[in-house]
Amino acid sequence: MPDWEKRFRAPRVSLPDWAEHAPDRSLFVSNATGTYELYAWDRATGSQRQVTDRPNGTTEGVLAPDGEAVWWFSDTDGDEFGIWMRQPFTGGEDLPALPGLAASYPAGLAIGRDGTAVIGRSTDEDGTTIHVVRPGESPVEVYRHRESAGVGDLSHDGTLFAVEHTEHGDAMHSALRVLRLDGSVLAELDDTQGGTQALGLEVLGFPPVDGDTRLLVGHQRRGRWEPMIWDVASGEQTALAVDLPGDVSAEWYPDGSALLVVHSFEARGELWHYDLGAGELTRIETPAGSVSDATARPDHSVEYLWSSAAEPPQVRSTHGGVVLDPPGMRAPASVPVEDVWVEGPGGRVHALVQRPAGTSGPLPTVFEIHGGPAWHDSDSFTAGPAAWVDHGYAVVRVNYRGSTGYGREWTDALKHRVGLIELEDIAAVREWAVGSGLADPAKLVLAGGSWGGYLTLLGLGTQPDAWAVGLAAVPVADYVTAYHDEMEALKALDRTLLGGTPEEVPERFAASSPLTYVDAVEAPVYISAGVNDPRCPIRQIENFVDRLVARGAVHEVYRYDAGHGSLVVEERIKQVRMEIAFAERYLAAPGTPGPADAPPSAAVDVADGVAPERAGA
Repeated sequence: MPDWEKRFRAPRVSLPDWAEHAPDRSLFVSNATGTYELYAWDRATGSQRQVTDRPNGTTEGVLAPDGEAVWWFSDTDGDEFGIWMRQPFTGGEDLPALPGLAASYPAGLAIGRDGTAVIGRSTDEDGTTIHVVRPGESPVEVYRHRESAGVGDLSHDGTLFAVEHTEHGDAMHSALRVLRLDGSVLAELDDTQGGTQALGLEVLGFPPVDGDTRLLVGHQRRGRWEPMIWDVASGEQTALAVDLPGDVSAEWYPDGSALLVVHSFEARGELWHYDLGAGELTRIETPAGSVSDATARPDHSVEYLWSSAAEPPQVRSTHGGVVLDPPGMRAPASVPVEDVWVEGPGGRVHALVQRPAGTSGPLPTVFEIHGGPAWHDSDSFTAGPAAWVDHGYAVVRVNYRGSTGYGREWTDALKHRVGLIELEDIAAVREWAVGSGLADPAKLVLAGGSWGGYLTLLGLGTQPDAWAVGLAAVPVADYVTAYHDEMEALKALDRTLLGGTPEEVPERFAASSPLTYVDAVEAPVYISAGVNDPRCPIRQIENFVDRLVARGAVHEVYRYDAGHGSLVVEERIKQVRMEIAFAERYLAAPGTPGPADAPPSAAVDVADGVAPERAGA
């Protein structure tokens, strides 16, 4: 088995979530069976048990505060539309957790100590609704709005809950509302300023103390995400002395005395301890690389999920050692990343570069573009780029405008010229890669999934001379049709990004749609798509493919029975293998079969029963 396949097959685990009032009981996600599923772990006995077992896989789950039940979200073939189920922690029958509520897209869930649940639901017909469900009682609707919203948290005593909402129409910047369980409003916090110079807010959580009306909130008032404390009863807002660059988030320590601060800056993640009494910030030592998730335990130890581009992920503890080590083989190491900064039209662009050990270039080079767009590539372990490196390619990952971790202005820069702005930054890094001698200008591959797949198709049409091959996974291909077919929450995001609907701003949708430029595409293009994808629906991809077919353009299409990606390891390996084979076929050396010798198109349809991964939105 080659190393690149081992990296996908090696068992992984997520950071275990633990029950607030039964901290020895934990819930985590693992691919130990070859499909990502939920697992219950009793730390007191050491026993582990697989909770879910579905062909599509399952990753969305919540542990009840008393540790007695696991709640998990059941959709159909990756369509993200379904209901919450409940299973006893020690095993037993799966039953609907909230009888009386029809299927929907999930929009947040908070569970109280007495079993009361506050559940957010989203449908195309109703927008967002929030229901309160007390044990043994029917659901009661307490909130409804056409725009997107979500349940943030439930107070420790179960009397208040916080909601992030976008009733003002800006889906990129939420306002906050705190309600009582009967739906009456206690407090409002809105930094959107009527839609001009909008700033976002996010719920980070109530403290674990009865009667405490403080809410930990993320805000952008100083040009980046950082935490503050808002007393929802008195209205008092308390700034915190967390003077760190980049984006900062936080959560309460279990006794409410301190905050665990998670800091993301320039593609790295690290941890800090903030003493609320003294107002002091102290660094928590972690290895170089990225901390992607962390939690503070009742004994004040911190458990965190760490990795680097070279080293596979581990769940570690500040008490020392590995907390949860999956069985089986360990993923082979890869090569470290190099940081590159390039002057772009909107400021310095940060890129991460990996190349095969001992090589200098020029090399065939894959520009692997991240999804989101509000996401970022980091110095963390990723099997996909490592596979390309193993095959002799350099890999360049660009944190274009729209990426997180570089301040609010960088993240918010996309409006109206959607797609085109990101491609300007990618082009600047591409010029550096060629000019520096890293990349062979005749062997440049543009690739990505979700928003990265969208930028791939848009880049192939707007920069046709720049790219030799394009690889687009679950992409936006026809922006107008995608808008009409996608889930309601993403419609709201598109209206925010582009300034309206396709009928209101048709010129902006046309300028940002890959379909507009499809006739200019010259590079061979490979497209993979999940037929049940609610984020990048299949019809709009077929519209793009039909235009390629009409032109006789070189392309291949791989359709699979899932949603926005796959949670099945073998399916993911299959897709990477096909992408690499496609690129190698069309980047062949002179004298070997290449594009001129290849068939103009091919289509592959399968029904593997795989399900969606949550690629960056």
